[in-house]
Amino acid sequence: LENNTSLTYLSLKGNAYGISSRGQTMMLKLVNDISSIKATLRSNHTLKYLLVAVASEIHRQINYAIAINNNYGRYYPEAAGKEKVIQTQLLSTNRAELCRLQEVDHHSVFSEIDPIHLPEVLSLLGERHGQGELYVALISSIMSLFSTMSREGCIQQEKEYYVAEIAEYRAKIAENKAKLEELDR
Repeated sequence: LENNTSLTYLSLKGNAYGISSRGQTMMLKLVNDISSIKATLRSNHTLKYLLVAVASEIHRQINYAIAINNNYGRYYPEAAGKEKVIQTQLLSTNRAELCRLQEVDHHSVFSEIDPIHLPEVLSLLGERHGQGELYVALISSIMSLFSTMSREGCIQQEKEYYVAEIAEYRAKIAENKAKLEELDR
């Protein structure tokens, strides 16, 4: 099922004993593997209906992933994959819940993103999920953002700041010196 790109309907309702928790977790990973961004993009994006007899927290997440599959149609599975990344990898509450359900370490997803692309991802995150999520993402990714700057550029910028500050103080000293000379006359 993992690499199947033609299956659109799966019914497991006839199973008299239901699906075990482990089986449900495997089905969730099939349609939205949260272990990494690449795993989410490699998940199944063609399954449109999954019928099971058991309603559970895991089944709710399976239905959410399948709803994304349905919204992007059979001919755009890549778009469904991207939407799953945006809705589940980049939304901290969804990611935390999926990590818990799939028993995956809840590490920062931003370490997987090339620092060059991080500003674009953060912009998209702010547009789609609001300032609260953007703030959470910035906290998680601040070191990656700094790694995009060259150390030499940072040192040069700091030097220019202090040179400008020294010039400002020299101007104030000259101004005060002129005022003192005026007072002495």
